[in-house]
Amino acid sequence: MKKIYCLVLALFMAITTFAQKSPEEFLGYKMGDRFTPHHRIVDYFEHLAASLPNVKLVYYGETYENRPLFIAIVSTPENMGNLENIRLDNLKRTGMIDGTPSTKVALNWMQYNVHGNEAVATEAAMTTFWQIADPSNNQSKEWLQNQVLILDPCANPDGKDRYTIWYNQKQNSRLQPDPQSMEHFEPWPGGRPNHYLMDLNRDWAWQTQKETVQRIELYHEWMPHLFVDFNEQGIDSPFYFAPAAQPIHEQLSPFQFEFQTLYGKNTAAKFDEQGWFYFTKERFDLLYPAYGDTWPTYNGAIGMTIEKGGSGRAGLGMLNSLGDTVTLKERIEHQHVAGISAVEVTAQNAAKLTDEFANYFKSNSSSPRAKYKSFVIKGDQNPERVNALLELLDKNKIQYGFAGNRSGLKGLDYSSGKSATFSTTDKDIIVNAYQPKSVLTQVLFEPEATLQDSITYDITSWALPYSYGVQAYGLETKLDAAKKFEKTAFKANSVDGNPLAYLVSWNATKHPQFLAALLNEKIRVRFAEYSFEMEGKIYPSGTLIIHRNGNQYLSDYDQKVVSAANKFEINLNPTNTAYVDKGKDFGSSDVKAIVAPKVALLGGDAVSSLNFGELWYFFEQELDYPISILDANNLARFDLSKYNVILMPSSRGGSISENNIKKVMEWVKAGGKLIAFENALNTFADKDGFDLSRYDTEEEKKAAEKEEKEIQNVERLEPYQERERMGISTSAAGAIYELKIDESHPLGFGLGGKFYTLKNNDSRYAYLDKGVNVGIIPNNEAYRFGYIGNKIKPKMAQSMVYGVENQGRGQIVYMADNPMFRSFWESGKLLISNAVFFVGQ
Repeated sequence: MKKIYCLVLALFMAITTFAQKSPEEFLGYKMGDRFTPHHRIVDYFEHLAASLPNVKLVYYGETYENRPLFIAIVSTPENMGNLENIRLDNLKRTGMIDGTPSTKVALNWMQYNVHGNEAVATEAAMTTFWQIADPSNNQSKEWLQNQVLILDPCANPDGKDRYTIWYNQKQNSRLQPDPQSMEHFEPWPGGRPNHYLMDLNRDWAWQTQKETVQRIELYHEWMPHLFVDFNEQGIDSPFYFAPAAQPIHEQLSPFQFEFQTLYGKNTAAKFDEQGWFYFTKERFDLLYPAYGDTWPTYNGAIGMTIEKGGSGRAGLGMLNSLGDTVTLKERIEHQHVAGISAVEVTAQNAAKLTDEFANYFKSNSSSPRAKYKSFVIKGDQNPERVNALLELLDKNKIQYGFAGNRSGLKGLDYSSGKSATFSTTDKDIIVNAYQPKSVLTQVLFEPEATLQDSITYDITSWALPYSYGVQAYGLETKLDAAKKFEKTAFKANSVDGNPLAYLVSWNATKHPQFLAALLNEKIRVRFAEYSFEMEGKIYPSGTLIIHRNGNQYLSDYDQKVVSAANKFEINLNPTNTAYVDKGKDFGSSDVKAIVAPKVALLGGDAVSSLNFGELWYFFEQELDYPISILDANNLARFDLSKYNVILMPSSRGGSISENNIKKVMEWVKAGGKLIAFENALNTFADKDGFDLSRYDTEEEKKAAEKEEKEIQNVERLEPYQERERMGISTSAAGAIYELKIDESHPLGFGLGGKFYTLKNNDSRYAYLDKGVNVGIIPNNEAYRFGYIGNKIKPKMAQSMVYGVENQGRGQIVYMADNPMFRSFWESGKLLISNAVFFVGQ
């Protein structure tokens, strides 16, 4: 019996040792010969998990196109047997759970292919994981003694397959590196973003996309010590790895920077052995908190970006500017070596990684480093917006509580940008930095980051009170919560009698969501153009009035209204009279009926896929409202009379031809509404027949042109190496301005007379002469925080940012800034909803 057992055991060991295959053996081709579709990547990792006892797959969600998201975990058999204890021990180091850790195993998380058309990453991921998991590799066994490798082979499967399927259809059978060949020109919108054309590598802090939400939920279960994000850059840039460039956020710990240097030197040595080019300390900084290197960094990890030259254009191989062919095989090899270096350096520093990780959380939670230690959010103003902000804090595991009644407090008033005294009530929220998520809390609330260098890779200000449009204060001292936060249970509306009308507020994103739900049910809704008063309560402009008249044909009218209100936790105010105590009665011509808009969104070549994606996502996933997508190049073929709203996203140039513009304007004058964003305004600015202009007068234009010429005369004599720095003097990188809003106009309803815009362009438009200037920068005091060049900052005063121009029976709504940048600028969603549902009704 014992002999039989030994034979069975030997057979089992033989199967588990030799059945596993390398990527080439499993896929049937050499790595670099082609791009692998996502389902085959899944197959390969499932094969390894089935054939290797020390490999585990964890499926953590799926994409909008229903592709699976998963991580692969590998370590020694001993560590894998103790994996749950290792994971929990690490959470104990953060203070997120109680207890003292008994293990010292480093957690190394490597993520690939967050940008779908940077598709070399997934090929490298299979190569790297196999080398580490290969049971015949004694070196990797040694490295895994004190680390667990967590590998996400494809963070963006939808974008990856969009690119892979297209490229595999277009590639030549022989390697064709000619940059002019079709396979090197990826069609719009490209494989970089996810299904909704959102950049997942700029979504970590905001978690607007389901892929990000699901990934960060899993991330919080592990809280790794190292996070390496594998990307690609332009083909003429060889290879980038850490240390990062300036500006580096002041919250980085000395060890986080030290490890970046250790990794950089180790990787450099490996590249030097092969004679490969690379660069460090340039271009890729550590500032904006929503990247795959910065967000982990602000959560205690060593966050690092890897960038190999190539990207979507390179395909299987393409000539760079020197005439050298950059091949997929080469790109895989370089990323593979960079990944192996990360595993090696982690193994060499595992004990210090775990110790410094624990120290990071202990020191920051007990002695926060940044200027502002506590933040107060006024909960009695716009509670719907406050609740939306708290939902984001929950996603980021940031703790908060109730303030209680306190007076004589002093801190930064976000609304004015200046110090002020204030009091708190038991409805206000306190978020202080004395908690496990100390650094992330301070970063997300900081008015603006300290810049060692004003040349940055992304925006420089993102403070949550501005993006959510809430009243808040930042204090330089610790202010503890007086009471643990407990969400007030929503008191559901009930079908009680047959009220004449239901009244609903309009000041947060949930209100247009509710309106969209009613319109989808064919329920007629009106809105008040003027504020009114009933039974001692003031209802501001924009209040929704859901009157029984016109809806009596719906047998379940009350049930549908109540059901929609409860879904979005909206309080209904029923009334049995259309007579108001002050203001306009419900039958007034100033109480407008909302004709359910039929909305079209322009896409196609030259249209900004990112701005397009923000709008597409908003309508489909947040409003759940129907939207048609039209190719801007083919408008001549379409019957535009089917739509009464067209959204025109920002563009790289002339996104609509002159003939198509003529057709669109005929549609506008016949009663259509065109909403144009950012660079799309160039289609109309300073053109005959439009009120939009960059200058008020011809004299002002000539003066500006003279000033521009003088600047150019100075700049052309500047040293060549200083020209990039000179160039940013005419750019903006996330500058926050407080706009004065005309709340008497439908475009301004619900905003409370002001709106914080995030300026990411140098566009400046004069006040409209005949149109309505709804959102303006009245003076230079409207600037709050964030970088804007010194040569354009003074010119922003007395300019129009959001306005409406009548054209015939229709309107053009001008949006010079993007109101809901990357879908995280939450308060701007109300502005867009006003444009779609209210303007022109």
